[in-house]
Amino acid sequence: MSMIAEINEAVDFIKQKYSQKPAVGIVLGSGMGSFTDEIKIEAEIAYNDIPHFPVSTVEGHKGKLVFGELAGKKVVCMAGRFHYYEGYTAEQVVFPIRVMKFLGIGALLLSNAAGGVNPSFKVGDMMIITDHISQLTPNPLIGKNYKELGPRFPDMSEPYKKNLIEKARKIAAEKNIALKEGVYVAVTGPTFE
Repeated sequence: MSMIAEINEAVDFIKQKYSQKPAVGIVLGSGMGSFTDEIKIEAEIAYNDIPHFPVSTVEGHKGKLVFGELAGKKVVCMAGRFHYYEGYTAEQVVFPIRVMKFLGIGALLLSNAAGGVNPSFKVGDMMIITDHISQLTPNPLIGKNYKELGPRFPDMSEPYKKNLIEKARKIAAEKNIALKEGVYVAVTGPTFE
């Protein structure tokens, strides 16, 4: 079965459980599980029920897609995610993101807990990622190119949308939330640098 067929099978299954089109995808990292309390939940689907979905083995990751409304927007939220260090391939790790694309999301918000090497950072600081360097996994774009997933060589001049970063800065300033900014260096884990 091709990757596109697997994605379509997962999407068809999900649409049987939730027919709305989410505008935003959210991926919750470690320590963010309670964020789903902010969502007006309309449906939840366990990962192990969705065809071809990996299952998170990390403690504290709930392992379900949560659908609903947040701040007037339809969202799909991954409560728990998959990591390369759990033994998954790069393609398996990005499979849920590709499914969200096929569900129709227009924006993707990612969160994670990470260590830092900047000596001015403290535990618990929030950081906006402005760019990244991957020392993590083989590139998930290696292999057959599926035009349905996008171009072979995606534009990386703005991997993190500047308009969304600016919104985050503005909201943080209004709420008096201190933010750091930096370049994320992705490594295999399971360590906090």
